Amino acid sequence: MTSYDALLLLSFGGPEGPDDVIPFLENVTRGRDVPRERLEEVGEHYHLFGGVSPINRLCRELKAAIEADFAAHGVDLPVYWGNRNWTPYLADTVRRMKDDGVRRAAAFVTSAYSGFSTNDQYIEDIARAREEVAGAPEIDKLPVYWDRSGFLGPFTDAAISALSDLPDDARLVFTAHSVPLAQPNREQYVAELEEAARRVAAEAAPGRPWDLVYQSRSGPPSQPWLEPQITDHLAALHGEGVRAVAAVPIGFVSDHMEVKFDLDVEAADLAAELGMAFARAATPGSDPRFAALPRELLNGAPA
Repeated sequence: MTSYDALLLLSFGGPEGPDDVIPFLENVTRGRDVPRERLEEVGEHYHLFGGVSPINRLCRELKAAIEADFAAHGVDLPVYWGNRNWTPYLADTVRRMKDDGVRRAAAFVTSAYSGFSTNDQYIEDIARAREEVAGAPEIDKLPVYWDRSGFLGPFTDAAISALSDLPDDARLVFTAHSVPLAQPNREQYVAELEEAARRVAAEAAPGRPWDLVYQSRSGPPSQPWLEPQITDHLAALHGEGVRAVAAVPIGFVSDHMEVKFDLDVEAADLAAELGMAFARAATPGSDPRFAALPRELLNGAPA
């Protein structure tokens, strides 16, 4: 840990008001030639929540929780925060780190898994931001942490809580963000998700059937993505006579917009239409066990 003089919390970013929504979505889709009509369609998801994604608020809470964990364990490192797609932009944060005299930092990203969009792209973000800032500090991304107790433990407790609100025969359904089948490192992403879901299911409800499904796909219909989508899976489970589902968003560390809309609105509404009881498990957010992960990863503590 002594080789670092700062921690960088790196996240996706999200709008914090109605006027931010379309500019934010333009940032997310830059270079992908997404029609304006599609951006406005997705933007309506945000406007259901006042044009505000919870992700920035949750990052502030996580940053405060990490700082509290550092203070409680005598870790004297400042914690900075930067985003890929909205303020505070990563390059601006790197510039501030350089101005503050930071020479080498470790980056903790709000994504637990391997894969392109969940890991490799953040490494590219760091490299790009450093190129924009003359004299930028070195920044090393900390390892993925999908197998750490600080990540799995909160999900296990959340799954138990969700199941407690449902009939005894409720099905556990784990969800994660879908990605194109052609995306690099997709196989490793899926393998880690499957193992994380298996471990949580084994602790939360030994012997209970469970599934891993996907959500939040985008892109043209002709492009194959990971399936099944959760809405399709709910319909299939209903056809099999399943009466209740506990959805566990194992692919996400916090309740950002994909969780709030795709699960809490879209999936929940479909379940209601089908007459299925539905509960959604909480994400780790700023749980103290999760907030301890940066310190544990810096220390090289075993999983």
